[in-house]
Amino acid sequence: MNPIQKITGKSLLALLPTTRKARVLSASAVFLSVCAFGAVGVSPIAPDPSDLPVTSVAQDLELPNLADQIAALQQDEQQFIHEERIRRGDSLGSLFTRLGIEDAQAQKFVRSDKLAKRLLSLQTGKRIQAETDENGLLLSMRATVSDGKNGEARTITVQRKGEEFVAIEAPAKLERRVEMRSREIASSLYAATDANVDGGSIPDSIVGQIIEMFSTNIDFRSDVKRGDRFNVVYETFWLDGELIKTGRILAGEFVNRGTSYQSVWYEDPVSKQGGYYSLDGKSLKKAFLKSPIQYSRVSSGFSMRVHPISGKFKAHKGVDYAAATGTPIRAVADATVDFAGNGNGYGNMVVLKHWSSYSTAYAHMSRIAPGLRKGAKISQGQVIGYVGSTGWSTGPHLHYEFRVAGVAKDPNKFKSLAQQPLNQAELARFRMAAAEMNHRFSLMAPSGSSMAAR
Repeated sequence: MNPIQKITGKSLLALLPTTRKARVLSASAVFLSVCAFGAVGVSPIAPDPSDLPVTSVAQDLELPNLADQIAALQQDEQQFIHEERIRRGDSLGSLFTRLGIEDAQAQKFVRSDKLAKRLLSLQTGKRIQAETDENGLLLSMRATVSDGKNGEARTITVQRKGEEFVAIEAPAKLERRVEMRSREIASSLYAATDANVDGGSIPDSIVGQIIEMFSTNIDFRSDVKRGDRFNVVYETFWLDGELIKTGRILAGEFVNRGTSYQSVWYEDPVSKQGGYYSLDGKSLKKAFLKSPIQYSRVSSGFSMRVHPISGKFKAHKGVDYAAATGTPIRAVADATVDFAGNGNGYGNMVVLKHWSSYSTAYAHMSRIAPGLRKGAKISQGQVIGYVGSTGWSTGPHLHYEFRVAGVAKDPNKFKSLAQQPLNQAELARFRMAAAEMNHRFSLMAPSGSSMAAR
């Protein structure tokens, strides 16, 4: 019998693996083998690379002339920019040395030119930039200076023009930033503002504004205690990453003995009048200053008196403030100039028209402030003139009148006047600005705090 014919169906099953795992592995091996043989069967037969034709290509490449490039670079004038900070005890010579400037003519110009000489008064830490050629001759030099009077920043540039130098002054293009600071008082207000707990201290100018802003509600000499805290949002102005000056406070919140006082700066885009308001739109500024002159005394009040010139007993329809000639006179409230000039017996005189029917008059001035003319806008506290003794006057003093509908009144009877309220259109715009600042307050407030707001 043929041995092959002895394999029956039962014997074929005996050839299969006995375990499930072995059967799965066997089936997988069979499947992979079939796929491999199929791939061989359908794949094209690629030609042998050694049988492909070979073509040689030869081409001459022109290399660059390095000598010409080096000569061209040597002919170009090299320029170098240096930047330094002013150090304590710096002289112009030491500063020029650190800036890489070897230019006696430039030193002479900076020392002699009235504008360029201001660079010598830069404060310690201020930056100055210079551009020189490869021989150290000065091409240009610039720095930013701040005007102490009004805080304006100006950029002064010394520029070479041929064999000469010129000095140019222009307003600095500053970057405006809005900063937020939050402090808790542990010992004193100034100690809290000097603390560098969040990356920077609070400038002294901002501290002064905080005191002025809340002084009508808080006596900073006696009311402030440990545990009080405040939040402040204010402007800063920068140039090339350097702080040039601080601006005004945009919003402030002071929590004193559990009561929160809040203030927001608002300047109406239409009227251009600005001031501080509570979050509900009530002005925090007094309608009128107590006096148009600081540090003066009343020499004659609003009453009947004997006139010093005529000798007649008559009503004195104003308040006289004794002060030295040249003492600045301030506008007691926001206003529009109604008159500025000679008022006969009043001498040099200014009349300001305020909101509603209120107006004020200032007489016997030695001189009127420059730029004051009928129709000009005046802010509260702005200097409008200087004490003198012009007109019917026996000595230097200011005659001040407070008028209602053109009639002189005793100013002491109007101390409780509130500032002109916002109209409906202004109030709507204010609420949008106040909502943003209130959101900033909430970001700076400690979690879980609760207090009464005023």
